[in-house]
Amino acid sequence: MKSVRLLWVPMVLLVVVLAGWWWHAHTTEQSTLIATQDVSAMLKDPAVIAKGRYLATVSDCMSCHTQQGGEPYAGGRVIPTPFGNIPAPNITSDPEHGVGRWSFDDFWRALHSGIGRSGERLYPAFPYTSFTKTTPEDAIAIFAYLQSLPPAAQASEPPGLNFPYNVRSTLNAWRALYFKPGVYKPDPAQSAEWNRGAYLVQGLGHCDECHAQRDALGGLQGNAPLSGGQIPVQDWYAPDLSTQANGGLQGWTQQDIVDLLKTGQSSKGTAFGPMANVVGSSTQYLHDDDLRAIAIYLQSLPARAKLVPVAASFDSKALADHGHDIYVKRCADCHGENGAGLANVYPPLDGNSSVLEPSGINAARAVLLGGFAPLTQGNPRPYSMPPYAQQLSDADVAAVVTYIRQAWSNHAPAVEERDVAAYRHTPID
Repeated sequence: MKSVRLLWVPMVLLVVVLAGWWWHAHTTEQSTLIATQDVSAMLKDPAVIAKGRYLATVSDCMSCHTQQGGEPYAGGRVIPTPFGNIPAPNITSDPEHGVGRWSFDDFWRALHSGIGRSGERLYPAFPYTSFTKTTPEDAIAIFAYLQSLPPAAQASEPPGLNFPYNVRSTLNAWRALYFKPGVYKPDPAQSAEWNRGAYLVQGLGHCDECHAQRDALGGLQGNAPLSGGQIPVQDWYAPDLSTQANGGLQGWTQQDIVDLLKTGQSSKGTAFGPMANVVGSSTQYLHDDDLRAIAIYLQSLPARAKLVPVAASFDSKALADHGHDIYVKRCADCHGENGAGLANVYPPLDGNSSVLEPSGINAARAVLLGGFAPLTQGNPRPYSMPPYAQQLSDADVAAVVTYIRQAWSNHAPAVEERDVAAYRHTPID
């Protein structure tokens, strides 16, 4: 039976490759529908460049395309994936190492279709699966801004992917399965604000790239957008973003969402982990009307099915009782014995979406590594939580996290010691 099952593997791969070949052979790239002379004039327009700077901030381009201590947009930061590491390229105006010799059509193909200047298929660590929704006018503005950047003579490193993922032709099959190019089309049944929010969330903001579950091939499971998922390799859980029944942000108001994106802090929780970086480098700079549009769109996401808690394979009550003792000693002074926290200082733990996410990984890593809210214009002196990795054992962390996830109105599954041991050794970045 085992040999029969093994025969399915090459057969499935063959089907996928043939599907990818068919898709590649029958797909044509969408025209930008903008005359070349118009593009040339727009690329030099200061207003267009300023718009592009804002849109590049919305897209959080700098976070990936700038390594720590490096020149802005000069690349070098390594994006870890389950298939190997992918260094982000230089996208400054440098003619040798950046995009200085690129035409707008080159840039459009990369952003909209995931195709490089030399015709190579790009790895989806560059989220063209979301950026494809960008309008040509916005793409021109972003490109104009990148062309205005000072050139940085920093060579881009090649991807460090494992076989067979380092064979780019396999991307044809992946694209056939997971990629559908197309500019965002407004929904005429919705308001202008809703459509703006949908465009920002689905496209430039590429929120689904983190806030959705991925399968074994790294493809997004598109049946429930923004329904939450564990970020591969980094081991953080990006929560479900629905504010409706059983959603990760159930009960959040429009103002709660705006506050978190603007300052990193709201009455319902605080941004930490990867989201703190997003707030610090991107969303805090968004215009208030764009933040409100995002909130309006998120509030329209549907209710979610109620998750049935998985019964623990051990005595979780004894674990939670031990966790209560740790909580009283280590946590209650800030977060309160009732888990309510202190408004605009210490986040509540009762009903907190990061506490209640399915895996328990966020709470466990916060206890181990500490919780560091982003420094923002609206919160220039954020309070932080100290790390307890040196003070608490894996069993202690599992106990206190289990207690928090099951105390007050919380009813989330227990966390096991073996999981904490794995989270302890996950790289921070």
